[in-house]
Amino acid sequence: MEDKQKIYDVPLHDIKTIVEVQEYSFYYLLGSVFLAVLALSVLVYLIYKYIQKLNAYNERKEHLKLLNLLDLTDTKNAAYAISRYGITFANDGVRESEMYKNITSRLEQYKYKQSVEEFDEETLGYIELYKDMLHV
Repeated sequence: MEDKQKIYDVPLHDIKTIVEVQEYSFYYLLGSVFLAVLALSVLVYLIYKYIQKLNAYNERKEHLKLLNLLDLTDTKNAAYAISRYGITFANDGVRESEMYKNITSRLEQYKYKQSVEEFDEETLGYIELYKDMLHV
């Protein structure tokens, strides 16, 4: 038994003491997850803004569509509608402003009366010219 005791009492010179190793892999994982969530949220936000921009109400586009869809046989309502929707484009430029003033003065005779006659050919020509010069 003494032989066994001698074997265990031999000092070991080439084995070093245990050293604590710093472990950062958990922090790397947390950082990676945080960056992934951040990138995903930015992507979702950008997609949301893009869809919101596509579905945004464009007053000029809607008024131009309504002007082009006017029923010119209903003279009184058409005169009011041209005045109401045409004001949207009145400040586009000098030419559009003058044309709007001209057409509203021509439409005065078709408003404010109980019964009105059909548009004359000259007024119809001005209405078509005005609709052609408008753009969104």
